Amino acid sequence: MYPASSAYDRAITVFSPDGRLFQVEYAREAVKRGTTAVGLVYADGVLLATDTSLKTRLVKTDSIEKIFAIDGHIGAATSGLVADARRIVHYARVEAQREKVAYNEPVNVETLTKEVCDFKQMYTQYGGTRPFGTSLLIMGVDENGARLFETDPSGAFSEVYAAAIGTGKKEVEAVFEKEYDSKASLADAVVLAFKVLKSVGEKVSTPDTLAISYVDLKTHKLTKMSPEELKKFLQKK
Repeated sequence: MYPASSAYDRAITVFSPDGRLFQVEYAREAVKRGTTAVGLVYADGVLLATDTSLKTRLVKTDSIEKIFAIDGHIGAATSGLVADARRIVHYARVEAQREKVAYNEPVNVETLTKEVCDFKQMYTQYGGTRPFGTSLLIMGVDENGARLFETDPSGAFSEVYAAAIGTGKKEVEAVFEKEYDSKASLADAVVLAFKVLKSVGEKVSTPDTLAISYVDLKTHKLTKMSPEELKKFLQKK
């Protein structure tokens, strides 16, 4: 005998009597089991941080990518199903280039986020498909300043000052509630990101396993922080 909800979780197009789409909720569970990624806006830009530690030494570290370049001024961190994330990142990159060709200017961060979320939402309303089991933190700088958006498997999104996706989301955001400061420097933002990532996950984060990319307000350029630069920031604190 199947539970009452089983009749409503076999197809994405069927709502339960209380208005739920179970497949979307299951996709969110896949995200919760993913690796932790955090993003925060600081005084001079916005950054994304993830932990790149591996469970086995047999995997080449360079082959594991968790923060992706979308355009020269936009980056994204993902959590959840890696293959789904790769598909969405590819779509976002194509849309960014289409915008540049059509309007001869870099894509607005919010515009790109809407395009990505419209694409994700489309997979929640047609039979024979399933929702993407991944969430993205999309960061960038445009004419409105430093921007950070959190996206959901349903296609919903919100602009935030600081956020986390993946394992330990609630714990990380509880720390952000207490310690986040929008006037913080890049160094302070790096230290806070390291602190929250160190407190969650299966393995303890170290400076060697931390990956950080940021976009500066002055240059509008996506930059991946080198391990040496990262260690200097953390040694100062």
